[in-house]
Amino acid sequence: MRHTLPRLVAAAATLLAAPAFAQAGNVTTVTVQADRPGPRIDRNIFGQFAEHLGTGIYGGVWVGKDSPIPNVRGIRSDVVAALKTIRVPVVRWPGGCFADEYHWRDGLGDPARRKQTVNANWGGAAETNAFGTDEFMDFVGQIGAEAYVSVNVGSGTVKEAADWVAYMTADQQSSAGQERAANGHPAPYKVKYLGIGNESWSCGGAMRPEFYTDQMKLYARFVRNYNPAQAKDEPMQRIAVGPSDDDTSYTEAVMKAWKAHDWSWNIEGLSFHSYTVGGWPPSYPSTGFGEDDYAKLVKATLAMDGRIATHSAIMDKYDPEKKMPLVVDEWGVWLAPLPGTNPGFLAQQNSLRDAIIAALNVNIFARHADRVRMTNIAQMVNVLQAMILTDGPKMVLTPTYHVFKMYLPFQDATFVPVSFEAGRYRRGDVELPRVDAVAARATDGKLWLALVNVDPNETSEIRVAVPGLSVRRAGGQVLTAANVNSVNTFEAPDTVVPKPITGRVEGGAVTVRLPARSVAMLSLER
Repeated sequence: MRHTLPRLVAAAATLLAAPAFAQAGNVTTVTVQADRPGPRIDRNIFGQFAEHLGTGIYGGVWVGKDSPIPNVRGIRSDVVAALKTIRVPVVRWPGGCFADEYHWRDGLGDPARRKQTVNANWGGAAETNAFGTDEFMDFVGQIGAEAYVSVNVGSGTVKEAADWVAYMTADQQSSAGQERAANGHPAPYKVKYLGIGNESWSCGGAMRPEFYTDQMKLYARFVRNYNPAQAKDEPMQRIAVGPSDDDTSYTEAVMKAWKAHDWSWNIEGLSFHSYTVGGWPPSYPSTGFGEDDYAKLVKATLAMDGRIATHSAIMDKYDPEKKMPLVVDEWGVWLAPLPGTNPGFLAQQNSLRDAIIAALNVNIFARHADRVRMTNIAQMVNVLQAMILTDGPKMVLTPTYHVFKMYLPFQDATFVPVSFEAGRYRRGDVELPRVDAVAARATDGKLWLALVNVDPNETSEIRVAVPGLSVRRAGGQVLTAANVNSVNTFEAPDTVVPKPITGRVEGGAVTVRLPARSVAMLSLER
């Protein structure tokens, strides 16, 4: 992978009461231009990804109806409650590479009689198919999220995908609707987003861009939403496979095809995958790492900004009105598997570093809100940069989960431009912006500021000015810990949790001390 430092862009503010004082030269002035609102920050940028991989589904979401772990129809209640708290807007399922080997009929009917298969993509694990279409729809219903279903383009057929969507959306006038009703679900499901394959340039079939676009047209034409009310009022959004990292070939091919499309088919989104890896195969540890590894991975994640800009520029050639969203439906920190675990299960811990990386990514997505209108972090439970870790009946919330909770005011908020000098943090030959900031006006009218102090060693003093607005109160939460490698465990679940923070207000402006290695979110109130 090639990594570049991102453009330093406008952003927001933040505050803090911390025991350490800012060092000379670590003062950042942030100007929030509250009178110049930007695009809406779609709440779907806080979407999740749940693949049949490791213990992400089995043990993480599904425990079975007879499990002693509290559950509702087999879906564990503690995970549901945690995900409802962060108002998960959308969940992508069943993959990932798994999607292009998934045959939906294997996951229907009596669980005891479902086909047993092997998950050849991820560790050769047994796949019981106990968690299938009906269970997934029950799960997203329990957490209040929309369904984003990826159909099998790699090893499936157009007919198989069409039959699956008919099963999910048709009423009981058809055999598909009758079959669903016979399985205990008489009402049609809502499928708001449909992925037409996954990584077709790689594990989804290693297809040339031109070959994929020909397949895409067939799926877009014949895989229909059979729910008349939804098809009229809120049409299913079909999301095509798009680029990976810096490769623009799929971006060009898919957008060119879309520009030339006629009445017979259409797509409504372009997928984009980009992970924070720092080199392939993933080798950076998720625990016990030092400052060198920290700096290198933060630098790697900042490449997201330039990549989105590159692909957006190509999309602008074909779609200057920005009708087509760029859907970053796989992103996050991909680290070395935890020692002693099945390497194919992609199990890793989640540290304060990963929370900082999550916040930096969300800030980048917010700055590109005119084009990026959905993202799905990989992955929701127990896999890669997870929100939640489980082990039998035990559950712990990760630092990344707390970032998503802190950013709740940004869901469907209006982006507010900010200007600031970020300063520099250096570690060896790595040089990074010291501070990052974004601002947004929430749906209730409140002005919110988010700041990240990338520097793992030094406090930064933040001075916030909001021209035309006299701020009277400033407060919120800050997430930090003793070290960038601090983690939450089942034994110590509160090592990295948000704490209250307040800013000093004088003459309508705010001054706040932002601790080293921290993420802060606060509201500025008149």
